Amino acid sequence: MTWWPRSIGGRLAALSALATIVALAIAGWAITGVLERFVTRGIDQRLDAQIALLASTIGADGRIDAQRLRSHRGLLTMGRDWRWLIRTPRETLGDGELATMTMRSVPRHHRRDDGPPPPDDRDAALTPLDGIAADGIDLHARRYLFAVPGGVVTIAVAAPRAVIARPIREAMTPLLLALVILGALLAAAAWLQLRIGLRPLRALRDAVAALRAGAIDRIDEDQPSELRPLATELNALAADTQASLAAARLSAANLAHALKTPVATLALAVADDPVRRRQVERIDATIRHHLGRARASAGRPPATPLAPAIADLCEVVARLHADRGIDIGHDIPSDLAVRLDAHDLDELAGNLIDNAARHASTRVDVTAMRDGRTIALRVVDDGPGIPAIDRIRATEAGVRLDERGDGHGFGLTIVRDIVALHGGALMLDETPGGGLTATVTLPA
Repeated sequence: MTWWPRSIGGRLAALSALATIVALAIAGWAITGVLERFVTRGIDQRLDAQIALLASTIGADGRIDAQRLRSHRGLLTMGRDWRWLIRTPRETLGDGELATMTMRSVPRHHRRDDGPPPPDDRDAALTPLDGIAADGIDLHARRYLFAVPGGVVTIAVAAPRAVIARPIREAMTPLLLALVILGALLAAAAWLQLRIGLRPLRALRDAVAALRAGAIDRIDEDQPSELRPLATELNALAADTQASLAAARLSAANLAHALKTPVATLALAVADDPVRRRQVERIDATIRHHLGRARASAGRPPATPLAPAIADLCEVVARLHADRGIDIGHDIPSDLAVRLDAHDLDELAGNLIDNAARHASTRVDVTAMRDGRTIALRVVDDGPGIPAIDRIRATEAGVRLDERGDGHGFGLTIVRDIVALHGGALMLDETPGGGLTATVTLPA
């Protein structure tokens, strides 16, 4: 369902809004129904009182006492469009349309059939009815039938339905206003509940981010009961990762120690053979390259300050190229630290700076700046640079674009692999004015 919110908070808010709307609609419908029944009951009581007055004017023989009827005339005039009818076997008085008008039955829940009949209940039948008169007036009526010698007497009284609808309309305005205010209060309460209820989930998210960044070693398991198992599992996962990291580092160290002596011995054995010596050096570079990859992929290392590491590397590389007079400068803020093992940082930055110094004409500049959760380390030289068509190939293992001097073609490859395994990237661009700009992004 593309229309359904994807966030938990959005789904809870949508469900709360839907439930609130449905509840308010049901409440409005129920209150309106109760109000209509209440008003109708009041009108029925008035109509029943009129029926009692009219019934009191009829004698036991079914004749209408005209004098008594005249005395009650003032009480029968309740307002405009109120109507009454007395029909006996002998005569009809009042609005005769009430006797012939087609009436519809009132719904059962609106009926009130227990109105007071005349004092002598002579097989009486009291029925609530609704109908429309010939002049278009919608009427609410009460009809009372009882038997007399010679036939049946019908007494009917009716009131315009407007007297029922008017107070309901007048009551609906404040009722709707109250429902709107209630809906706003419920929405505010739901929003507050979501903010408070989802706060532990946001705190757990921040704790996972801190764990991933290395700021903490484990997540506090003092969580709500629904989140406590998740925190426990995350801590177990972090512990397994640390154990894997330790095992991988130990394996890499053991491998390096096991290979160091044989490779050194082999190098001495072929020292007088330039071709074999270069092959042994290539083997040594390959071993160091893959050990660096193993260290980089083993897990999340501690934070390493960037400025002192770069300063030491610039000094070492400057000494290595002292005969060429290469000026190597660096400008690294002292508060920058990267989430990178110190050995991997030396391997990465050392290869970049040494590569730049070997190809620079006069100068190499090393800078760094933070961008959110990453740090961009930039090494710029003023050498011949690398043509755009060769920049991707330059990071492939064993590829040397410049065959002059020493090197085995693994420098930029080691940089690329270490950076990629830490979620970063290596970019090679042309330096304005000539040269190569190598930029790597590292986790801050």
